[in-house]
Amino acid sequence: MTSEVDSVGVTEVGVPLRQLLTAIGEPLVDVLAAPAGLDVEVRDVVIVDPEEESGSSRSGDFVLVIGARGRAAMRLVRDAARSGAAAVAVKVGADADARALRDTAIDGGVALLGVRPEVRWERLESYAHTAIDNARLTTDADLGEALGDLFSLAQTVAAMTDGIVSIEDTASRVLAYSRSDDEVDELRRLSILGRQGPEPYLAMLREWGVYQRLRAGEDVVRLEERPDLGIRRRMAVGIHAGSQPLGSIWVQEGARPLSERSERALLGAARLAALQLIRQRSEVGGEPRLRENLLAGLLEGRVDARSVADNIGADAQRPAVVAVFTLRPVGSADRSELELQRSEMTGLISVHASAYRRSALVTTIGSRVYVLLPELPERSAASSALQLTKEIVAAAKQHLRSRVQVGVGSAVPALDEVVESRAEADRVLDALLHDAETEVATISDVRAQVVVSEILTMLQGNDRYRDARLEVLHEHDAEHGAELARSLLTYLEHFGEVRSASAALHVHPNTLRYRVRRAGELTGVDLHDPAERLNTHLQLLLTRRSRR
Repeated sequence: MTSEVDSVGVTEVGVPLRQLLTAIGEPLVDVLAAPAGLDVEVRDVVIVDPEEESGSSRSGDFVLVIGARGRAAMRLVRDAARSGAAAVAVKVGADADARALRDTAIDGGVALLGVRPEVRWERLESYAHTAIDNARLTTDADLGEALGDLFSLAQTVAAMTDGIVSIEDTASRVLAYSRSDDEVDELRRLSILGRQGPEPYLAMLREWGVYQRLRAGEDVVRLEERPDLGIRRRMAVGIHAGSQPLGSIWVQEGARPLSERSERALLGAARLAALQLIRQRSEVGGEPRLRENLLAGLLEGRVDARSVADNIGADAQRPAVVAVFTLRPVGSADRSELELQRSEMTGLISVHASAYRRSALVTTIGSRVYVLLPELPERSAASSALQLTKEIVAAAKQHLRSRVQVGVGSAVPALDEVVESRAEADRVLDALLHDAETEVATISDVRAQVVVSEILTMLQGNDRYRDARLEVLHEHDAEHGAELARSLLTYLEHFGEVRSASAALHVHPNTLRYRVRRAGELTGVDLHDPAERLNTHLQLLLTRRSRR
């Protein structure tokens, strides 16, 4: 955090752009260009519109361009750059407009932030002003440490229960609590102050098995008032991800009795808190989240490679590879448990990738985890990336309860081409999702499966390509408990070799011959015609995929 004395002698305190982006929180904006890096200082927030003349912004401003999108905002971006603005925020529009605006910002040396279409300008302005105001009141280390979502959750539960709420971790440290005008008891007061509660009462909780019950499941625990210890009536519930305890939520009775819906409110809050705690565990502050957002923007083509390279200290002109990971859960798992396992997988990937390259980046998009491996050796980029992913999968087998599958994209010569490596990695993983055995693959390993998978995806998305004749087989099988469709598909997969196909089905060869002949009679498909055989094979594969 730095300061500057303005023309009237008032000290202006600024905040680095990266800290501003961290304080904003969820990605309201995408970093499209940062030619001067993310440590440029932001001192104020200003709003400009197309009707204003040049010179409405000044050095260190965060400029919000309202009322002009895409190319229509180019003049305002140039003006802001000439005035020394730290960053410009624009609602971008089409891809071509984004590229033109990005080039303008890079030429002018100003950071360009693309504002999400659904974001309201007043919300962004408010967040930015708050971040800068906080910079004038607090140190850098203090920013981004508040667990805002948990405090909001605590306040919501307090409103629903008519009580006073605190959320604790497994060591009974208070993570968040509700505001209240009611008188709090000694246990809550000491807990919030970070000190241990009355030991006789805590000993009784242990003796009664309260902590054990909170760790064991979702049952709401009720505790009666203890006037002799200054303890009011309260309820508590454990926070879990699957069978792993993450903490607990406590609600103390205030001036009014706890409401009848308190138990249900606690149960719902515990499930929400589990997701929030898992996400916070994986984020550990704002800077990792900012790096994740930069990588997501790069992979989606929204952020220029040079800005990412400058931020991570990488050479943008050396080879890079993108690999994509996904979980294949073993058995049933609820949402919070899947989130926890994905978080554990992300952490494992991050550790291995960072050990291999300090500049490696990891991010989650949807249910998939992407890793960018930059600055790979010229002659062995692909093999180096493949070796690392195999090491990660081997480690995952030891530490995770779910299986991991990985699609590895081809090496690209420079960082600005990683979108192509990401697209290929996704194609490979899409094919692996229909192959439960293969763990790691490149396009050369599964090219045929990728082609077939993409053909099936195209057929699946267009009813005009569906062959209604084959539906007759499935209707017949459902009605008579037969297996004509499965038998015909196995026959085609074995190139019409009756003996090997019947062995795979565990039936007599004559039984298979009858089923194939009967399938032809019901559908009218001529299996002597190569085109008919290919179409039939694809249609049967498509049905098998859609019914899995």
